[in-house]
This record gives sequence, structure tokens and C-alpha cells, in this order.
Amino acid sequence: MKDYYTFPKNFLWGAATASYQVEGYPRADGAGISNWDHFAHQPGRIENDHNGDISAAQYLKYKEDVQLMKSIGIKAYRFSISWSRVFPNGTGRINPKGLDYYNKLIDELLANDIQPWVTMFHWDMPQALEDKHGGWRSRKTVDAFGKYVGYVTSQISDRVKNYFTVNEILCFTNLGYELGVFPPGLKLDAKTVNQTVHHGCLAHGMAVQAIRANAKTKPQIGIAENLSSMVPLYETREHIDAARKAFRWNSAPRMTAMMEGAYPAEWLEHIGANAPEFTDEDMKIISSPLDFVGINIYAPTYVKAAPESKLGFAEIPMPEGYPKMNMPWLNIGPNITYWSPRFLKELWNVKGIYVTENGCAAIDKLDHDGKVYDTDRIMYLRNHFISASRAVNEGIPLKGYFVWSLMDNFEWACGYNKRFGIVYVNYQTMERTPKASAEFYRETISRSAVV
Repeated sequence: MKDYYTFPKNFLWGAATASYQVEGYPRADGAGISNWDHFAHQPGRIENDHNGDISAAQYLKYKEDVQLMKSIGIKAYRFSISWSRVFPNGTGRINPKGLDYYNKLIDELLANDIQPWVTMFHWDMPQALEDKHGGWRSRKTVDAFGKYVGYVTSQISDRVKNYFTVNEILCFTNLGYELGVFPPGLKLDAKTVNQTVHHGCLAHGMAVQAIRANAKTKPQIGIAENLSSMVPLYETREHIDAARKAFRWNSAPRMTAMMEGAYPAEWLEHIGANAPEFTDEDMKIISSPLDFVGINIYAPTYVKAAPESKLGFAEIPMPEGYPKMNMPWLNIGPNITYWSPRFLKELWNVKGIYVTENGCAAIDKLDHDGKVYDTDRIMYLRNHFISASRAVNEGIPLKGYFVWSLMDNFEWACGYNKRFGIVYVNYQTMERTPKASAEFYRETISRSAVV
């Protein structure tokens, strides 16, 4: 079989998960109650009132899952640490058994030649911090986060080199404090919500500094951010320029603050009296230098040039009937794995870029032969790999790709009704079955080329 779209031999092929989504047993061995654990047990919050009590049971089955990764050829595993397992109350008392789990997982990965890439915060915060301080409404939560990150780094950095600070700031701020569909389930005013976003950015910067201050070996640090994937209507200079402007505008205030050390003046003007309170020192912390940028990208937003607009661009609404995967928002647009890395490079000269999440939900069912033939997911992944290959071969510093997700899991507010994994999980028996997409991924990894 001929390989058409190639990658460098050192391109990093990985898989990603998050603690509350896959581990299960969130209160085991002395762990505290997390905000997601608390939220998911409130009736009506999650579809079918599902929760993460068992999830995919990786807390018990991590050795089996590492062997699964090894069999697929995965070179790196991006997983998150549950803050409330290590600090049950967010601060103060440390729970050694909680950290022991992650030490065992890290050791198992390394023993099988799989790199651990650790996310310090993937949305599960100790509920005690929400109850006591108001969660991300308070700088006290930011301070607690910095101390948690520093401690964990001091304990794992003899073996872990690669770190993500936080995952998707808008999701744990806007979805939790504005729309109310994530914990704590509130619908607050715009100024308060913008303050939580600022605190999310500040927590990122504090984590960068805490990792650097406590790491035993030189760390590599980045963020995993869900930047809007702006795509030009078609590839003419004016539409490309417009999409680049839209990418920067929609990156405000998170990535622009991190990369430029300031909130864009046009953004502050746009939000007016709803701007967050911040200091010059805050901005210095937020813009602490990064070694790489991780982007979580799933669906496109098409953009056209609009000279009549003050911003110079206009977003194009998705037409009725536009093809999508098995989520209402998951429109198919595989050239996002080209344009997002390209704009990161062109706007901020980012030297190292990783696709830290990309994947899709599909209606997966076991066939009569016991296999899952998820040809729709293979279609989705293959076309995104083709665009990623274009980026790499044009010299854009795209260094690696983490598929979302390694396995089916608790899909937040959707519960267990949406399957994103390349490995099928039977939620009654916890049996794992690699899907056809896992076999496709194995072939791609082994060749470092799209097949």
C-alpha cells in the first residue's frame, strides 16, 4: 500500500483522556469530592442522570489500558491529574494514596515506552474550593491551584518532562458560570464571568511558574486550549487574511494575553464595563513563556473578508444540512488541522504546536463478529491527518497529535450517550474492544503516514 501523506519519523502520535471521564472511583482511597462529582449527582444535570462513579474504570484497569496503547503503537499518553485526589480540600492536607495512583500510572507508561504528558487541570476542582471561595470567581482558588501544581511537579518531575497547565479555559468558566451546563451550574453576569476567565488565565500562568520552580529536570510546558478553528471561505489572500484576523479575535482574551502579555485593546473596548479586574503583574504571570501550544480542535468556523466591517471579517453561518458527526456542534471540516497551526505560527511565531485533542463522536455498535466498524470515524480522522500532513510539509511546526479519545468515556453533560473513543468500552463489563479506527491509527503510526 502506498503512503500518500507523510510525517517526520519523530512526529509524536498520542492519545488523550481526562481524569473524571475515564478513571471512575472519584472518592476512592481518601480522595475529596470534586466539583464534577458533586454536580453529576444533582438530578437533571447530566443526561439520564449519569455520573462518573465507575466511568471506564481506568483507576483499576490502568495496566490493561497501557497495554492497549502499546498494542496500537501510541507513543504518548495525555492524561490529567485529579486535584481532589491529591488535595481533598484543595489546600492543606495531602492525600498520598491519590498521588500513588498517578505515580503507578506514570511508571507503567514509562516501562512500556510511552511518554506521560500530564494535564494539571482538566475541569475537576475540589468542591471545597467552590463552597469556600466561589471557585474560579476567587483569586484564592488561583493561589491554591499554584500550590497544588508545585507540589505535584515536585513529586513526578523526576520522570515526567511534558506538562499542560489547564485545559480549555472557556469550558470551565463560561459553561460553568455563564451558561450553567457545567459545574457549578450558575448563570452569572458578564463581568463576573469575564473575571473567572481572567482567573483561568492567571491559573495557567501561575502553573507555568510553579512547574518551572519545582521541576527536578528541565520541563516542557504548554496549555491545551480550544481556540476557534477559523477557516477561509476559500484560499485567496483576502479570505486568508480575514480568517487570520478572526482567529486572533476569537482567541481573545486567552491566547492573546498569553502570547502578547496584554488583553487586546479592541477586545477591552468591545466588552466595556464588563472587563475583568487585573494588574500589570497579572499580565506578566499570564504571559510566562511557553515551550509549546496545544490546540483542541474539532469543527470549523468559515470566514470571509468583510471590508465594510470594523473587524475586517465576517463569520459564515453553517448552512442547513452541513455534514456533522454525532454531536450537534461537531461539523466536519478537516482543514482545521492545517489552518489553526498555520495561524498560530503566523500570529505569534509559536515554535512547537501539538494537536492535543481531535476526534469525533459516532454511533458505535458491536457487529455480529464482535468488532466495531466505525468507518465514519476513520473518515473523520483520515481527512484531518491529511491536512495535518500539509501543515508539517509546509514547514509549520506541528510536532504531534493526540487523538480524542483513547476510549469511550463519560462525556460530561452528555453522560455515556456519546462515544468518542477509538476503543469501545462495554459499560456493564468494562471490556475494551479496539475499533476499526484503532487499527487505522496503528497503521498510520507505524508508517508515520496516512494510509
